[in-house]
Amino acid sequence: MDSLPQRTTESKDGRLRLAYLVSHPIQYQAPLLRRIAQEPDIDLTVFFGSDFSVRGYKDKGFGGVGVKWDVPLLEGYRHEFLPVLRDNATNSPTSPMNYGIASRLKGAPGQGAFDALWVHGYSSVNSLHGMTAARALGIPVLLRAESWLGDRERSGAKLAAKRLFLRALGQMIDAVLPIGTLNTAYWRYYLGDEFPLFPMPYAVDNQYFQQRSREAEVRRAELRAELALDPSRPVILFASKLRSRKRAIDLLEAYVRLSPAPGMEPDPYLVIVGDGEERASLEKRARETGFSSIRFCGFRNQSELPRFFDLATVFVLPSRHEPWGLIVNEAMNAARAVIVSDEVGCQRDLITDGVEGAVFRAGDVEALADALRRTLASPETASAMGRRAFQRIERWSFDEDVRGLRRALAAVTGKITA
Repeated sequence: MDSLPQRTTESKDGRLRLAYLVSHPIQYQAPLLRRIAQEPDIDLTVFFGSDFSVRGYKDKGFGGVGVKWDVPLLEGYRHEFLPVLRDNATNSPTSPMNYGIASRLKGAPGQGAFDALWVHGYSSVNSLHGMTAARALGIPVLLRAESWLGDRERSGAKLAAKRLFLRALGQMIDAVLPIGTLNTAYWRYYLGDEFPLFPMPYAVDNQYFQQRSREAEVRRAELRAELALDPSRPVILFASKLRSRKRAIDLLEAYVRLSPAPGMEPDPYLVIVGDGEERASLEKRARETGFSSIRFCGFRNQSELPRFFDLATVFVLPSRHEPWGLIVNEAMNAARAVIVSDEVGCQRDLITDGVEGAVFRAGDVEALADALRRTLASPETASAMGRRAFQRIERWSFDEDVRGLRRALAAVTGKITA
């Protein structure tokens, strides 16, 4: 995969040279990297371990569906794909695995080392290799990751080992870039109250999703006709991988409870976008209800999703152990009410129960049904929640990300202002 030209001489304009190490091009991150590359005093180079997301791959989470993202992943910033030792087109602790990280950080002759290394994640061989190499070269390390304390249950022995590992990790990094409230609590718990934290919230390209949602509005009737939806009835939308952790089955069972009487369909439609290993069982359960108001739309690419957000009255993400849930950000940019479980990581920062939507206890189907009833109590109820969701997400943007990154770089290098 071709990359943008690399610098062969040291920059004479005094810009801070920032290296970013990440497993592969990620559709959510690409616009943020383009935004950072526009900073006049930051010279960004991204080092990828694999190009599988650019080549196209089969995603097990989507049930083995072939995935090739239809948004630009590599445009607008300098990047390089590191030489490969192991790459099985997945993101795991041992894949991708690369070499040459240290030599890249050291820089070409006459170029000098990078001023700082930013690493995404800490549980892979590549990430640890990059941090170790940076420390050996005296390069400050910034870390960004998704973890939170309620992630999943572990034994006492595993938790003790994790505490030891993270204590050692704290000696390898200079600062952390928390993505939100729960992630901040995680780092405070493991690294202590005095460890430098510079919030860099998990955001999406708000302008892109707002624009796509406005474009979708003028074509709303086309999608309604495609799905055979009566425009007078509200729409409940789920859009994610159909796997156990996402708990689409909880939404389906809650939807059944909206039936006004045995044998009668609920007034809203239920539209399920996505694919995965649970699709067959979900479709079987939908057939058992006897309802004609449930639609399965399969995998849809990122550029298509705003059409479904526009169609929705309320978006629902009922996941267990969800680190963040960036699709919630996307739906809020369409000014739609959002219902999430209390185990969706973004909830603490983006959704207040009864304000931008509703929050329910993960796994509690009746509580989810009640959240749907409250949100859909009237057209104005959901609409007002959607307007507040839009107002809130506008303050959770790439601008805040860049400010957080600049504060961190200023603190660990002293070479730029915050």
